[in-house]
Amino acid sequence: MKDIVCRPYIFNDRSACLAIFDSNVPTFFAPEERADFCEFLGGINAEDRPYLVLTRQGSVIACGGLIAMTETRQAVLAWGMVERALHGQGLGTRLTRARLALARTIPNIAVLRLATSQHTRGFYEDFGFIVSKVTPDGFASGLDRWDMTLRLT
Repeated sequence: MKDIVCRPYIFNDRSACLAIFDSNVPTFFAPEERADFCEFLGGINAEDRPYLVLTRQGSVIACGGLIAMTETRQAVLAWGMVERALHGQGLGTRLTRARLALARTIPNIAVLRLATSQHTRGFYEDFGFIVSKVTPDGFASGLDRWDMTLRLT
């Protein structure tokens, strides 16, 4: 893991992030979510929509960010994913730790929220996230939506 670099997303990372998304369809993302992810990538900024990538030897292998809403003292973990062939190597943990650390640097953020599926809710529970709502088929048929929260303070 020493060869992994975490850095801010740049526009040239777009195609690699889309390829990572595609590698996780249909188990972790529904195909129809791709348009939403494309739109999200177009709105990334360092101030309230920071996005990170993990690279190995210059290649993007994971990505994820957050949306800060300081007026409500909340942030949302957004679009976190690891190249499917690299699951189980600790990259998701490293990416999530980096996003949690990033959230803690933003003034006035007290709560993190996220929406995930039944496939990854246990992963986030290991970080202390608590389930607040479950919506069967909330993302797509067979892909339930699990809304979760984590208090930072």
